[in-house]
Amino acid sequence: MVTAAVVGTGFIGPVHAEALHRMGVNVRGILGSSPEKSREAAQKNGLEIGYDDYQQILDDPQVDVVHITTPNVFHFDMAKRALLAGKHVVCEKPLAMTSAETAELVEIAEANPHLISAVNYNIRFYPMALHAHDLVQKGEIGEVYSVRGGYVQDWLLFDTDWNWRLQAEKSGDTRAIGDIGTHWMDLVGFITGLKVEKLLADLATFIPVRKKPRQAVASFEGKKAENVPVEYDEVQIDTEDWGSVLFKYEGGARGTMNVSQITAGRKNFLNFEIAGSKGALAWNSERPNELWIGHRDRPNEILLKDPSLLEPLALAHADYPGGHNEGFPDTFKQLYKAVYGYLTAGDFDAPKPFPTFVDGHHEVLLCEKIVESNKHTNWVDV
Repeated sequence: MVTAAVVGTGFIGPVHAEALHRMGVNVRGILGSSPEKSREAAQKNGLEIGYDDYQQILDDPQVDVVHITTPNVFHFDMAKRALLAGKHVVCEKPLAMTSAETAELVEIAEANPHLISAVNYNIRFYPMALHAHDLVQKGEIGEVYSVRGGYVQDWLLFDTDWNWRLQAEKSGDTRAIGDIGTHWMDLVGFITGLKVEKLLADLATFIPVRKKPRQAVASFEGKKAENVPVEYDEVQIDTEDWGSVLFKYEGGARGTMNVSQITAGRKNFLNFEIAGSKGALAWNSERPNELWIGHRDRPNEILLKDPSLLEPLALAHADYPGGHNEGFPDTFKQLYKAVYGYLTAGDFDAPKPFPTFVDGHHEVLLCEKIVESNKHTNWVDV
């Protein structure tokens, strides 16, 4: 039996553990920022071990796969050490803080082709997103002319909202782009196959000073009334709340993306519209089981998720009948179905059905180009 360990006890770490449990993968233990947090998380999630430190995971002969869900600043070192210790790796995005780090991780992964090196771009694995991929790749909407959309949230709307992602030294030079924009860019690139040739970016920090609470607040928990801090320190913010990017793709297609973590009422809203020479597709993550299909010469359609109507790739990652919704937690399960299915099959020369370190490296490169474009207020080549 393949056995995993999870690093990180915040919002996403337990999501990984739950998805693995649902698949029947044995999750041996979890690591937090202290031995006490590790033991507390292990007990809460029904796990055998709360690890004392990361080396204990790497030394554990029963652990085959390490899931890294820590703040971004730790990704590079942890992923590198895990691969060199002979462990498979599933790492949250972004893969690392800089493209130099991600390039090194790609080199290590390529030198160890018998090891899984995956990045957790889970949004690819909504069934209707997979269905859209198959429709575009089959030519159902013709040549892709343009894509538009974005990813918007409201969990950092107030100056009293706080999270480690606000600080560049922990999250990287971008925040809204690096945290949620990369999901949009990865998803649209996956569905369309388009490659960015040039981009033009505009980033903004609308809340330049925030009130950091003197006690810890978990991701997305700050807006709960009982967690509003009464004591805090003012901190200068050096990452963006909002961003807009224009893309020129190879072959001539165009794209626009907007991201925001300060849009009131938008809880977790990713959307795209793909316009082609024969038709169009639109989807959003708050209505994930619906795909809008646009036509010029006949009525438009709204396709509800139903395995009997899905293309092969989507069908392989839709586990419930029509009318039985599949949502955010299911995307993790479906991603891990692809990862662990590939691992169990054992043919590491086969095409990888999941986002790899190469994809993670590409997304960090795009983030760096976006920062460069915003700094110099001009188009940059990718």
